[in-house]
Amino acid sequence: MGLAVGAGTPALAAEPAAAPAPPVAPISWGTCPSPPLQLAGAECGFLPVPLDHAKPDGPTIRIAVSRVRHTAPDAQYQGVMLVNPGGPGGPGVGQSQLGSVVPKDAGAGYDWIGFDPRGVGASEPALSCDPDYGGYDRPDNQPEHGAAAAWLPRTKAYAQACGEQGGELLKHMRTEDTVRDMDLLRRALGAPQINYYGFSYGTLLGQVYATTFPDKVRRMVLDGVVDPRNWWYQANLNQDVAFERNIRAFFDWVAKNDATYHLGNTGDAVEKRYYEIREQLRKAPAGGKIGSSEWTDIFLRAGYSVAEYPSVAESFVAGTRNDAATLKTAYDQAGSPTDDNQYAAYLATQCTDGPFPRDWATWERDNTATARTAPFQTWGNAWYNAPCLNWPVPPGPAPVVEGKIDSGPLLISETYDGATPYEGALQARRTFPGSSLIEGLGGHTHSASLSGVSCVDDRVADYLATGALPERVPGDRSDVQCPPVAPPDPEVPGAAG
Repeated sequence: MGLAVGAGTPALAAEPAAAPAPPVAPISWGTCPSPPLQLAGAECGFLPVPLDHAKPDGPTIRIAVSRVRHTAPDAQYQGVMLVNPGGPGGPGVGQSQLGSVVPKDAGAGYDWIGFDPRGVGASEPALSCDPDYGGYDRPDNQPEHGAAAAWLPRTKAYAQACGEQGGELLKHMRTEDTVRDMDLLRRALGAPQINYYGFSYGTLLGQVYATTFPDKVRRMVLDGVVDPRNWWYQANLNQDVAFERNIRAFFDWVAKNDATYHLGNTGDAVEKRYYEIREQLRKAPAGGKIGSSEWTDIFLRAGYSVAEYPSVAESFVAGTRNDAATLKTAYDQAGSPTDDNQYAAYLATQCTDGPFPRDWATWERDNTATARTAPFQTWGNAWYNAPCLNWPVPPGPAPVVEGKIDSGPLLISETYDGATPYEGALQARRTFPGSSLIEGLGGHTHSASLSGVSCVDDRVADYLATGALPERVPGDRSDVQCPPVAPPDPEVPGAAG
């Protein structure tokens, strides 16, 4: 659900031979509007790109770009490093600061390039369909409470609003469109090749870029790897199963820290309390705003990252006392449910990258089956993606990822990643014979590199510094096993509110 988070049909076609690549002007760099980027010494600008890459001389849109230049001597310059944080729909201009957190000063040799993908953030135009859609006190997700009758008209209306508001851009929001934007960005930067660091959905951009422009790839790090066989309907169902496992791990952690949170001393008891409060909020939303659906969204953060455990547990405690203000703050911080630009861009990509079933009966059957063993997130994820049932733009054939590069990527995944299940990393390792996979053994965090685990981060630094990958081992498995990101210590209830 919002990667964060997603079979074989024709591969991306090469750029049409009859349409020569348009000239690309250098980016005019200036001061960044963002104070953090200013403090990082970044420059900002815009890259004009064709709205429709099949019509290079047609209308253009603008991609917002930032750059933090290399600080190593020019003799040690490694080239440009494009970064994508995920989504689809995640803004990436701020990612040009990433080089500063790479250990061993290994980021210093690169120009770090952040960009907001087409339709996202500061890029122009930015997609928006219905700014009030996320809102508060949304319908309950569960079928036994009339969810279909409430949600199906709502999701259809959102898809129609996107058709009305999205204009021509809505027809050109597929992963392959952003991949071609990335290559125009490479050319505008005057770089013969790119280096690339992709998280979550950004790993899919990296895989498709490496398939489409294999000779333009120098080094590539993919963390939280999307399985390219599942565009995107099956990927969402796979997420539901993974998030169920992860939320139960969170409930066990809360139980382990019962002396702090007083929510139950077994995982089962904590889980029971979670569902009791969800039912209470369904009947009487806290402050008239935080109902059962918002409650679920708050907890999804713990499914993504163990770093979120204390703040989500604090929200849990707030739920026991019906603290509407704390719950509203927690929900607002949960991300894309209240950000129409990110949500619209997410759907515009997912609904058109590959086919979704267009009949509700298929969705109902598949999600009912999944929810029997994974009740936590299944129906919330279904309704989150349900505008694809009525999306006004037909899907294109999903790209096929092929292992055309000789070396790389460096792949990273924790064993129990919820948003991009570990099988995606194994599949990428199978696809790219020159790749190497680092596993955060037994971990539950999504896209966990550069989080302070030296076993992982030092290997990233070594690869960026030298291009040397960890040695590949025989078998269908990870090549290096590292400790996972550990949950932080619990917070005293009330301290984070």
